[in-house]
Amino acid sequence: MKAIQFSDFGPADVLRLVEVEAPHAGPGEIRISVRASGVSPSDTYVRSGLLGGQVTLPHIPGYDAAGVVDEIGDGVTGVSLGDEVFGTTAMTKLGGANAEHVVLVAWATKPAAWSWAEAGGAAGNVETATRVLDRLDVGAGQTLLVHGAAGGVGTIAVQLAAARGATVIGTASEHNHEFLRSLGATPTTYGAGMVERVTALAPGGVDVVFDCAGGALPDLIEITGDRARVVTIADFGAAAHGVHMSHTAPGSEASEMVGSPADPMALHGLGIAATLADEGRLRVPVAASFPLSDAPAAHLLSESRRARGKIVMLPQPVAH
Repeated sequence: MKAIQFSDFGPADVLRLVEVEAPHAGPGEIRISVRASGVSPSDTYVRSGLLGGQVTLPHIPGYDAAGVVDEIGDGVTGVSLGDEVFGTTAMTKLGGANAEHVVLVAWATKPAAWSWAEAGGAAGNVETATRVLDRLDVGAGQTLLVHGAAGGVGTIAVQLAAARGATVIGTASEHNHEFLRSLGATPTTYGAGMVERVTALAPGGVDVVFDCAGGALPDLIEITGDRARVVTIADFGAAAHGVHMSHTAPGSEASEMVGSPADPMALHGLGIAATLADEGRLRVPVAASFPLSDAPAAHLLSESRRARGKIVMLPQPVAH
């Protein structure tokens, strides 16, 4: 099968489209013929060597994918060959999805309302958003600030929090404000004066903060008045501020690097997301789609932090 792979850590141009042996589903797993797979910031961290000690080279990046079930492992029930699903790879492998076939360890039925691109980019962001919202105990009557709300995780977090009955404020560049309103958030800009702008939008106070962007922890702590009510997925300086950085990377090396132990994966979020999607209450904004042969361009866009929504890769070339 064709897959994206790198044999050395480094910039985006270390990525290559190669022929490798297809994986096979083990006990409790399924394999899919991939129709779309995601590109996440964590993929770029691994490729650059930031999390290099966690993987064996050569390595295939990608955590989430959607496709058609073509192999079922022992002990798996509730799914059949030919079913359309979306899901995630094993966290211990830190990748494997940017390929023509991938083994999934967690999955849900692909909502009919989602395109393949939307489904292929959904699972990782859904899991991350659910994990942090659960840790912050976001629910009805609360006010949540999502910092960096127009990105892949942020867009999902806004919608999941709104579905829980929370009031959501989201920071983003001004050109993304109408987009955030369409997702259910009240938008504002980041940068100088953010504390005052958010305070004006939430006179009753902000209960909790989900940081998807990084670089603003002192302001985010000030907004809540309590560092324990701020969780980040993007700021590697979190420990210095006493803030928890949520991640699921295995091994002590990753935990030591970010200053926080790994959190349990919130895989129950996949089924919740599928239900919301079927009800028309959750969409997956796709920032851009790339063929596997354009993997370096996909990683460069991810590293730019300017993608509005999720970046996805498709086995066949598409216009973009």
